Amino acid sequence: MSKMLESFNPESDGWQFMWLILAVFMVGVGFSIERFIYIMLKSAKGRAKFLKDFGENISAKQYDQALSLANASGLPIAKVMASIVASRDSGREGMTAASDAVFLTEAPRLTRYVSMISVMASISTLLGLMGTIYGLIFTFDAVANKPAAERPKALADGIAIAMGTTLLGLLSAVPLLVFVGILNMNSERLIQEMEEKGLKIINSLA
Repeated sequence: MSKMLESFNPESDGWQFMWLILAVFMVGVGFSIERFIYIMLKSAKGRAKFLKDFGENISAKQYDQALSLANASGLPIAKVMASIVASRDSGREGMTAASDAVFLTEAPRLTRYVSMISVMASISTLLGLMGTIYGLIFTFDAVANKPAAERPKALADGIAIAMGTTLLGLLSAVPLLVFVGILNMNSERLIQEMEEKGLKIINSLA
């Protein structure tokens, strides 16, 4: 670990790759935090209670209360439900068109920026590979051009560059890919729920 930390020192060869990988990783973490807050907190938290209360109002035919409840919520699924209830007098086609319009706005907001986290993970891996190639070039140059007395240290430095950048690239990419998997799973679940619950409400009001 201390060797890796030393690799960030501008006096060490290959330090540029280490800082680039770290910068890319931080950008990916920033996207991950923003997406976590939006998907896991703003779009999912309190969803079960909302659906329970909303369903009870619909079952009791208290449509105005249901609409007020949906409008008061910031959940994406609440916006879909509000559009359906507000259009209930226009028939199935009207409710479907209204819910589709809101769905096409809200669904992309759930998946937005998740692909950028994957891009950051790929860039981290590629930067690590570039550092590996740089380290190998450094090593081969040492073998070819350094005096015999200086070769051991030059070889060790070149191998350290190659391994250090590869390791940091992987350490950056793996957590970001884990975030991508978690965020994709939850965003897809929310999108499917919007479709399913919206269709059920349309069928109950049609």
